[in-house]
Amino acid sequence: MKAMTIEEKCIDTIRCLAMDAVQKANSGHPGTPMALAPAAFVLWTEHLRYNPRKPDWFNRDRFVLSNGHASMLQYAVLHLTGYDISLDDIKAFRQWGSNTPGHPEYRLTPGIETTTGPLGQGIMTAVGMAMAEAHLAAIFNKDDITIIDHHTYVFCSDGDLMEGASHEAASVAGHLGLGKLICLYDNNHITIEGNTSLTYSDDVAKRFEAYHWHVQDLGDKGNDLKAISDAFAAAKAVTDKPSMILLRTHIGYGAPHKQDTPEAHGSPLGVDEIKLTKEFYGWPPDEDFWVPEDVRVYMKKLIEQGKDTEQSWDKLMEDYQNRYPGEYALLQQYVSQTLPDGWDEGVPVYRPEDGPKATREISSAFLNAVADKLPWLLGGSGDLEPSTLTLIKSSGYFSKEHYENRNIAWGIREHVMCAASSGLQLHGGVRAYAATFFIFTDYARPAIRLACIMELPVIYVMTHDSIGLGEDGTTHQPVEHLASLRAMPHLCVIRPADANEAAWAWHTAIARTKGPTMLVLTRQKLPIADRSKSGSARGLQQGAYILSKEKGDQPALILIATGSEVQLALDAQQKLWEEDIDARVVSMPSWELFSEQPESYRQHVLPPAVKARVAIEAGSPEGWEQWTGEKGVMIGLSHFGSSAPAKELFKHYGFTVDNVLEKSRKLLQHEKVDRV
Repeated sequence: MKAMTIEEKCIDTIRCLAMDAVQKANSGHPGTPMALAPAAFVLWTEHLRYNPRKPDWFNRDRFVLSNGHASMLQYAVLHLTGYDISLDDIKAFRQWGSNTPGHPEYRLTPGIETTTGPLGQGIMTAVGMAMAEAHLAAIFNKDDITIIDHHTYVFCSDGDLMEGASHEAASVAGHLGLGKLICLYDNNHITIEGNTSLTYSDDVAKRFEAYHWHVQDLGDKGNDLKAISDAFAAAKAVTDKPSMILLRTHIGYGAPHKQDTPEAHGSPLGVDEIKLTKEFYGWPPDEDFWVPEDVRVYMKKLIEQGKDTEQSWDKLMEDYQNRYPGEYALLQQYVSQTLPDGWDEGVPVYRPEDGPKATREISSAFLNAVADKLPWLLGGSGDLEPSTLTLIKSSGYFSKEHYENRNIAWGIREHVMCAASSGLQLHGGVRAYAATFFIFTDYARPAIRLACIMELPVIYVMTHDSIGLGEDGTTHQPVEHLASLRAMPHLCVIRPADANEAAWAWHTAIARTKGPTMLVLTRQKLPIADRSKSGSARGLQQGAYILSKEKGDQPALILIATGSEVQLALDAQQKLWEEDIDARVVSMPSWELFSEQPESYRQHVLPPAVKARVAIEAGSPEGWEQWTGEKGVMIGLSHFGSSAPAKELFKHYGFTVDNVLEKSRKLLQHEKVDRV
């Protein structure tokens, strides 16, 4: 081996582990880990505060690999710095059952703060992490003792910055002055198709300066450890702006035939190229997955350093508890988020005589009834608060002057709103909600999907739920959205039918801590069911319940509906009774909650013997057959809406009592014919 410093040896260990793991898996991205190994080494050994033996230590710095395809960079560093990732785990990269998947996955791998891979998501999520740190610091830090004090670091790529998502992230982070957010841009000039000059010529420095970021351009210093370390130090010194460090690197660094080529991006280098690259590093060319003993000894010191760092903070916490016992107890509440006794007292119960109410109105009432009892709850809307009604009235807006406030004005940035809400949740100490019109989930879907993958309990408050919003027309009327979002694993969609169901929807969302919950709410006012004559709205917690029972022992027909269409089912039931057709009305606000119930309960609500079932929902019929059965029918929308008053739209598209009666009669007639 050629003479090299221990630092160089550690860096080349990272590079070679990445090359070897990708080669063994026969898939992956070796080039970026090889290029960014020096920056990762500097960050983990000189700047990042963490304890590898306790990855969830609360005051740790957070690291996000937004260019998640470079996952072997992170796995190699985590292994070397003492996290619970073995060399065998590295060898099992991208294999079934391993904790080293192709892209970093939260909960699966120690030290991974968020799931990344879709480019742009990581930097947006990191914005939320930095916001959470700023919020908690503003509430709990004192002039004589600083208890919340950590940074959020991001590595991002050309691809991250090409994605429009990065513009939303940069804009909001700069506006909020998130000085604890530090990004390093890996400017390697290469994407899958070739050189970035094919499609990309942004002046990134000017762009981020225009977004009010502190910017340092290191030029071609991807291997200059001092320059990189000094840049991180300078970034930490700037406290009123987020920081962007531009670093020109060389993808596949050291590979004689593949450095600075697209071939180094997303494919194994090949056995021969790896040998030549290792020779360039001065590495034994035939040694695979080799970690020199002096590298292990050098890196092992970071374990003790991490323990010392956390223990120093633990002592600080003891001091904080002694000086400020009230604030200390409150901080524990923020972190644990245990629901206090009586948290839901004071939530109104609604009666028919209160008059029709939009479910978005009830959402607002519930939120404000519990907000002061759940101080860790915060969130906001994408410039639509006057419509979504999601303002916590006892607090002001979150801003760089007032990080302690709980209302977040996201602006017209639905994507970063939902991704950063995941970041808030991932950071801990807060519970996030995000609001917009239901139709605009289209702008946020990738972030919602990642929240589902990570099973984060973010609450999405989506109003203007159907053609019921009326005159705004086709572009603003969600049709396919209920079906498509119900198809997303781990997402619980709830579409309440009236005021009391809406209150229980929020109650359920707050109590539910495994996976996101989406509340789908109306703009238009809905009648309030008379609960003295029907099932309790608490049945919403079971996903579906008998709202209005049949008169006899078993119904001849079951009407199933959600949201605003439940009242239509109730009206139709009355007419069917007049025709001596004994109908049952089932309110089904959540397919997911209903699916979780025991089979005995599901059969109680939807008896298998009753084949005549009519479902009613102002959305796509996709998927309803699992509840209506083979012989049932669904009154829905298989087309887009139109611009007209809501009542006209419902009438024109068949959401009328007469149409329900017609479909019910035909269905029952077919049932009789089949039985004969």
